[in-house]
Amino acid sequence: MEKHFGFVVIDKPAGLTSHDCVNRLRKVFGIKKIGHSGTLDPSVTGVLPIAIGNATRLISYLQGSKGYTGIIQLGATTNTDDMQGKIIESRDWPLISENDINSLLENFRGEILQKPPIFSSVHIKGERAYKKARKGEKFDLIPKKVTINKLNLISWSQKKGELLVDVDCSTGTYIRSLARDIGDKIGCGGYLKKLRRTKAYNFNENHSVILPEKSDVYQEVNKPKILNPNIFFKHLSTFELISKEEIISWRSGRKISFQNNIERLKICKNEKTEDNVINNKNILVLDKKNKILGIGNLDETHEIKPKIVFDAIG
Repeated sequence: MEKHFGFVVIDKPAGLTSHDCVNRLRKVFGIKKIGHSGTLDPSVTGVLPIAIGNATRLISYLQGSKGYTGIIQLGATTNTDDMQGKIIESRDWPLISENDINSLLENFRGEILQKPPIFSSVHIKGERAYKKARKGEKFDLIPKKVTINKLNLISWSQKKGELLVDVDCSTGTYIRSLARDIGDKIGCGGYLKKLRRTKAYNFNENHSVILPEKSDVYQEVNKPKILNPNIFFKHLSTFELISKEEIISWRSGRKISFQNNIERLKICKNEKTEDNVINNKNILVLDKKNKILGIGNLDETHEIKPKIVFDAIG
């Protein structure tokens, strides 16, 4: 297994793009094969998981929701739905209680239809929406289903017109759109004033570290610790290869039979199976030391078909 393999979770500072953080870590570790698991807007701070080395091949198998704390400013609408844009309309916000706000927020809990911001990376006939918006083109985006698992009001400032909210939502949810739509529902408009991501998939603030400074990138002492990827894939069932022959066979891209070794198949807690058979499910393949050897699919023939193989032979 390669020297650099796993995840570094950066507490992204404001003012940098996600790609800026990736480039900084490429210099820190001296390798190019580094990638993030999803962008954060430059103004947004917080949890940014970055895969190091071949762990980039595991990104698409991450699973879980996103968590945020944010400030929604009532009384104005911007063309970007956040404070980076131009104010296009202003209105006074009403006298409203926390109880009334909480009741109103119920409209946005659970599965909802949400229209992305026009300044977003959504594709429209092969072109990003934000590029069309910058050119002043008029277009409409199709609402899509998203899930708001949690939407809690932390505080409300009647004087400032600011809502501080705590959100847990499905991947693909735009908190800018949520701010806009809450402002519309109250009747005075609103935009996202400030945002911090507190969770992404199974990564949270406790895992995060400060991004090394540019001046420190070549100093060994400032290299962030690379986290073992195993702890972030608890949603996957696992299968352990115990013999040298099995590992060589796996590394050679051959299927592994588990029909007579069902006890080595550890079903993740969220999996519900019948007769101990899982069809078309992703399986994390490990060695006896819990090192990740790759990911495979269980098929109807009781075999694990390789999808990702690390340290492949040939």
